Amino acid sequence: MKKGVHPQQFLAKIKCACGQVYEIPSTKKEILVEICRNCSPVFTGKEETKPVIGRVERFLKKQARSKKSS
Repeated sequence: MKKGVHPQQFLAKIKCACGQVYEIPSTKKEILVEICRNCSPVFTGKEETKPVIGRVERFLKKQARSKKSS
């Protein structure tokens, strides 16, 4: 490997807006993030899921309504 080509690695501190601090190897010394694994709705299970009706189901509903009205 060539010398002087690769960036220097540090033990970076990742700071979240919720207050959590993690350490990982990185080329930056400090990284600030808004959401981490402790406060993300995906990881905490507080994610809201909305039922989505598929295209086929919508089409079948429309056909059923049109047959009733005929």
